[in-house]
Amino acid sequence: MKDYVLELVSRKEGYNAKLNTMREYLQAYTLRLMHDEGVFRSVAFLGGTALRFLHGLPRFSEDLDFSLVQGAQVKFEALLKKIMSELTAAGYDVSFNYNDKKTVNSAFVKFSKLMFEAGLSPLKSQNFSIKIEIDNKPPRGAVIETQIVNKYFPISFLSYEINSLFAGKLHALLNRKYAKGRDYFDLGWYLSKWKGIEPNFTLLENALLQTGWNGELPDKDNWRKLIRKVVERADWKKIKQDVEQFLENPSDLSIFTQENVMKLLIPSP
Repeated sequence: MKDYVLELVSRKEGYNAKLNTMREYLQAYTLRLMHDEGVFRSVAFLGGTALRFLHGLPRFSEDLDFSLVQGAQVKFEALLKKIMSELTAAGYDVSFNYNDKKTVNSAFVKFSKLMFEAGLSPLKSQNFSIKIEIDNKPPRGAVIETQIVNKYFPISFLSYEINSLFAGKLHALLNRKYAKGRDYFDLGWYLSKWKGIEPNFTLLENALLQTGWNGELPDKDNWRKLIRKVVERADWKKIKQDVEQFLENPSDLSIFTQENVMKLLIPSP
């Protein structure tokens, strides 16, 4: 198995393309191991990696984010040990550290020597990690659906439907204390791919209230205005620097400009 990912990386040109390919294959492999353990009966897949795997987001993503389905439970440490066991059997040198908390379980699965073996680092000591995070107390209101995807491996997921995923992205834009370029790129992608899209307002409101939001709550009439204010004050130079290394096609940044995203946020007549 490790030989296969090294072969995939060797076919790519450029550091970012090689790193992103390696990360995505290992994400897919990890997801398949989680699927085989029955995890997706208990958790829903969300975040940037879900958008890429399930809906074709044209950028790579770093983390595997999940939300516990109401009334379900995951034995997080046991899951991590199973993942590590399977990865070790496939030839990887792995370890993990984790936080097993009531609200959010998070872990970094660390691959030793892989960056060196893939020709991405001259140092054998440089590790490569995949982050796994499960929100055990997600805000209420998400609509969940089943999706089947074949990206390296066939996998069946529970996932938030698109309006609920969009609510999560708007929550990040409104609530995050710093500008993360990938949020702004994703916003432009959502608005251009699904004309007239609106967030799941129940989920968005509950998410904002859960994280201490004390501003005007978004609704059908004002959400575009609120997001336009966020986009308007963003430093687009920093936005570009953050996101360009993750893009499949770097020229997409010439389309998803601040001006064009602002235009996409103008309500249709």
